[in-house]
Amino acid sequence: MIGIFDSGVGGISVWKELYGLMPHQDFVYVADSAYCPYGRKPEGEIIERAEKISKFLIKKNADIIVVACNTATAAAIKYLRLHFAVPFVGMEPAVKPAIAESKSGTVGVLATAGTFKGSLYLNTRTKFAANVKIIEQTGDGLVELVESGKIHEHETKLLLQKYINPVIAAGADHLVLGCTHYPFLIEAIKEITNNKITIINPAPAVALQTQKIININNISTSKNLGTNIFISTGNIETMKMLVRSINPNISEQNFIMQNI
Repeated sequence: MIGIFDSGVGGISVWKELYGLMPHQDFVYVADSAYCPYGRKPEGEIIERAEKISKFLIKKNADIIVVACNTATAAAIKYLRLHFAVPFVGMEPAVKPAIAESKSGTVGVLATAGTFKGSLYLNTRTKFAANVKIIEQTGDGLVELVESGKIHEHETKLLLQKYINPVIAAGADHLVLGCTHYPFLIEAIKEITNNKITIINPAPAVALQTQKIININNISTSKNLGTNIFISTGNIETMKMLVRSINPNISEQNFIMQNI
């Protein structure tokens, strides 16, 4: 059983890659939508939520937990690894591949305030970005729009333009998506940038890392039935829409509202 959690529905973009790679695995996904967004919450509060959800997933027989949230990874993954025996996979800042591939020497990063303050991002930037210009853009409001299902709305495109136009003007040829909600906005980003910027989504690499850790730890998959359960602490309608855009065959009974 693979447990996954995020501050809301954004981690569905990570489940999509995990499901595509391991369709016969069993998954339990928790969207902490009642407490979303995490981006500007105090670190202690994020750790408390991450701990509660991790305990819940372990009670659901999770053998490995994917923290499908950049902010929660930055704030809580060290704590989780110290306090639980199961392996944890976090969201790695995808700045390194963007820097390696950049021709202009300028890379944009769209993320939450919590991600930019986290040691994972700061260490990666310090280590790899000495000779590259990094344009950091905090995407305030984007998580809330995705949570509301307003992925294709005009107001979402206007807000994206506000954040992305300075990145383009600075000469960036790569844009790193530093929040798992943002991959649902890729089509809008492509439209705004006229496909002239390479978008880096870390979710495929996280899925591969999860599969690698499953193999390293000899986590048995022999009894898996390919079950997918989606739980939200808040509204579940956007989650249903996003999941069914990936797999229309997920049944109504697989979506649950539950306090955690």
